[in-house]
Order: sequence, then structure tokens, then C-alpha cells
Amino acid sequence: MNFIRKQNINIGHLSTAYHTNYILMGNSDLEDDLGMDINWHLFGTGPAMVKAFKNEELDIGYMGLPPAIIGIDSGVPIKCVAGGHVEGTIMIGKKDYKNVSQSNESIYEVLAQFKGKSIGVTSKGSIHEVILSHFLKKYKIQDAIEVKNYDQAEFIAIDMKKGIIDGGVGTPALAVFASTILDSHLIIGPHYFWKYNPSYGIFFHENIMTNFPEIVLKFLTHHKRASFMLREKPLQSAETISKTFNIINQAYAEAVLEISPKYCIALSDGYVNSTMEFVKALFDLGYINQNLKINDIFNFNYVNQIHPEQEHY
Repeated sequence: MNFIRKQNINIGHLSTAYHTNYILMGNSDLEDDLGMDINWHLFGTGPAMVKAFKNEELDIGYMGLPPAIIGIDSGVPIKCVAGGHVEGTIMIGKKDYKNVSQSNESIYEVLAQFKGKSIGVTSKGSIHEVILSHFLKKYKIQDAIEVKNYDQAEFIAIDMKKGIIDGGVGTPALAVFASTILDSHLIIGPHYFWKYNPSYGIFFHENIMTNFPEIVLKFLTHHKRASFMLREKPLQSAETISKTFNIINQAYAEAVLEISPKYCIALSDGYVNSTMEFVKALFDLGYINQNLKINDIFNFNYVNQIHPEQEHY
């Protein structure tokens, strides 16, 4: 039995409006249940969060699987203990670019429109960058299209407006934000890019899992409730998100939640299998040095206690 009392907990999150942190930050329930102060830390991308885990500055993190896998490959002591959402990568372009429905349902035909042009995406090693790099390499057009990396997704839309780049790859929030500042549209939807791709998971530092397993279980209980709210009560969720993340309004939050409403905390077969496909892609791209195994990435013990029922993705 652990008699050490932890005084506070540090949780890293992104600006992605549909992650459960914006629900949990909207009240004191989690903090009250844990009986400790929570320090929420905003990061521009997942790779920056991995660095914070490495420096032992974080206990919990909301992030995409690829940057975490890259971190695990280099020895960062973290594990994915729960899911959160799948299929959260989209591509946007200005209205004169054809979308995938106008391009014979072909990702290649959409991307080929950008030969000789540039696409903005989040930082190297982020889930969106890995997906984009995978398809550019798959279709052998990586040398024909310039890829610009951004530390924060919102700058992709800003540079599209300025004419610096021609398209962007990121979260559904990028699509909504871009539509508010320029004449853009969704050209590749979330279900086309990579089926079941695990857009984010909940990662714990191994110190917490070893010394404070009760924190993991309590956190996942609240994460599950918030996921239910996102899935079943989107209007109420959007209201909470807009109040917590006060730089966006409720209508904006509603639009983000509608694009890819696949919220759950389960580590389902589809979620795990898609992650292992990412491992292959990351190895092929030279981002990791070994083909990691499932147990190198995941710890199923906690989520199986909190979410034993059928997945909701």
C-alpha cells in the first residue's frame, strides 16, 4: 500500500477543442476527487509534450499516438492507458481545390493538386505530419510538394490566408478555424485518411502508474464521464468547452464536435491495430529505430476496469 501523498498533478493538453480536458477543466470534480491541485499545461503539439514527460514535468498527457511512440522508442517512460477519439486528421484547401468526393474518392488525386505547391502541417512527428508523410511517400510525390511544419495548428490557417501555403493538414478544429478567416473547405474528411487512426490517447508517466495507481483509476472515471458527455450531449459539451476555452464560442465548439464524433476511452482492437500500423509507418519513415510491441505502448489494466463494456468509436 502506498503511503506517500502526492500534493499536485501536472496534466498536459493541446488546443484541440474536443479532448475531454476542456470538460474536466470546466468544474472542480476531478480535483475534488483526487484531493490535490491540478496544474493544466497547454502545449502546441504532441512532440513538445513528450519532451516535458522526458524532463519529468508531466504526470498525464493528452496526445496523439505517433509522437508518444517516438518518445517511447527513445526511452521516455510513458504508456497509453486509455483512448479518447479516433479519426481526427483532416485536410483543408481553398474553395478552388477539389475535395475527395470530387476526386473519385482518391486521396492521391486530392494531394496531386498540390504538386509544385505547399502544404502546412503540425510539427514533425505529430500524428497529422506522420499521416501526411505516409501518403506522400506512398504515392511517390514527397519531392513534388513542399511541406511546412508549424508549432501550432492555427498558424497553418493564418499562412493559408496570407498565401504562404496552399493547403493544411490537422485536426477538425483547424477546418473550423480556417473557415472563419478565409474561403476554405474540407477536402479530405477524417474517415478517409486512416481508418480508426487514434487521434489521441491518455498517457501516464510510469512513476504515477507504479506509485499512485488510484490516481489513474480516478482520472479515467472522470475521463469516461466526459467522453460520454461529448458523445451523447454535444450541445451541452459545446457550451462547457466554450466557457472553459474562452477564445472560442459555442457555435464554433459545436462545429468542431460535429466533424468526427467518435469519442470513447476504450483501447479497442481497432484502436490498437491502427496504432501498430503507425508503428510500421514510423519505422518505414525512419522516425523510430525498432518495431515496438503492443505492450511497449499500452497498459490495458486500468481502462479494462473502468470501461469493460463495448467500445463507442
